[in-house]
Amino acid sequence: MATGGAGMAAENGAKTGARAVQRTGLVARRQRMGVCGTARAQKGKARKDGWTRVKERRFLETLAETCNASEAAREAGMCRASAYRRRQSDAGFARAWEEALDVGYAEIEALLMREVLFGSEVEELTLDGEGAVKGRKVKRTRNLTVALRLLTLHRDRVDRRRAEAGQGTAGRPDSPDAIARVEDVLGAIGRRRVAVET
Repeated sequence: MATGGAGMAAENGAKTGARAVQRTGLVARRQRMGVCGTARAQKGKARKDGWTRVKERRFLETLAETCNASEAAREAGMCRASAYRRRQSDAGFARAWEEALDVGYAEIEALLMREVLFGSEVEELTLDGEGAVKGRKVKRTRNLTVALRLLTLHRDRVDRRRAEAGQGTAGRPDSPDAIARVEDVLGAIGRRRVAVET
């Protein structure tokens, strides 16, 4: 019964505090510890430059689009240092930050993959002796270094997913299990060939 009364008192206190903020625009702030080791509440205006849900959403959306924390903070109307402090102190915000970066990097990877698959056009100009354009040639090039890197990342991601699913490397064609099965089949073919020849 006592706990119920304490809960009601806390709820009533919270409502009273909320009404006071609405009426005066002031919020309670804790003052630094004094010489006596005591701290007392001090009233001050609510900060208008703090993080809000709208600012947080704008920051995360921009971060997902650009993978750039400075640009995201600018779009949200906050400073970069404030964003990093919030990430350090708020686990939910830190998780959302990582998810936004995952989305951004997935988009970058898709752009690079399109570049690898379809290439990019490079225009070569041929100039005459006076520097005037004599001819134009459009060449389509592909960056094989980026292609190999993307394939390596994809393979690593697939291996990680299989390991998490408990499959390990069993599904790969170069796994010990697959090699043993191929060797068994080749051995059986060799034995049949010997049997047919004799």
